[in-house]
Amino acid sequence: MGKIIAICNQKGGTGKTTTAINIAAYMGLFGKKTLLVDLDPQANATSGLGVDRHKIKKSTYHVLLEEIKIAEIFLKTEIENLYLAPSNLDLTGAEVELVGAIGREYRLKKALLPEKDNFDFIFIDSPPSLGLLTINALCAADSVLVPVQCEYYALEGLSQLINTVNLIRDNINPQLKIEGIVLTLADFRTNLSREVIREVKENFKEKVYTTVIPRSIRLSEAPSYGKPISLYDRTNLGAIKYEELTKEILGEQFSAQISIDNKNINSQPQIQLKQ
Repeated sequence: MGKIIAICNQKGGTGKTTTAINIAAYMGLFGKKTLLVDLDPQANATSGLGVDRHKIKKSTYHVLLEEIKIAEIFLKTEIENLYLAPSNLDLTGAEVELVGAIGREYRLKKALLPEKDNFDFIFIDSPPSLGLLTINALCAADSVLVPVQCEYYALEGLSQLINTVNLIRDNINPQLKIEGIVLTLADFRTNLSREVIREVKENFKEKVYTTVIPRSIRLSEAPSYGKPISLYDRTNLGAIKYEELTKEILGEQFSAQISIDNKNINSQPQIQLKQ
């Protein structure tokens, strides 16, 4: 049975979607059949994988409204083992339309359950809020991965999210765990980044991944070309770090054995807490 991981942070600008796209992409490159579910009305994960969100006719919005099965919206991506459940602006209205619906928190979980055996990993890119869409993601997930930017107020936002995760676990999804905390947008030239890294590791200890994602122009550019960093610039430090992070998520035994097939990458078509 596959593992469902929600990637969440209610703060914007944490590198959440960048993390979702690039971890999912490396999972696919490592031979893991992977689904990325875009649950953000901004649809950045959708466009970041080269899909025009304005041309999407059926999206996660229609899945949440139970008009179609989620398998009907799956799209193949440039990476052989990576599939996308796209979003579009229609999803903006979902929270309002579902406000009076029975079992509204369980819509995504219900949709993903028949597909869980078909994938090794399912990642959910949730919106930068703690509304009904994020609650659906946390209810459907086995665990939550939290990107935290290396800037002021990072710990405050992280504490709020951990409290929400605990509430979801106590009331809706008792199996929900913290998969891990990944530090993003680090600028090692500044004292601030180093101080935030130190404080987050002191407070959350082994839950913090060793790999820290740096600020990178190439990471910022890649979505505009509809590519994960592994296809846009594999030699970039950001690409190297997301590869390391993915191996860390998979575990030490896997990291000791895996190697990426250069031909597989280079032959891709070109396109413009509580425990």
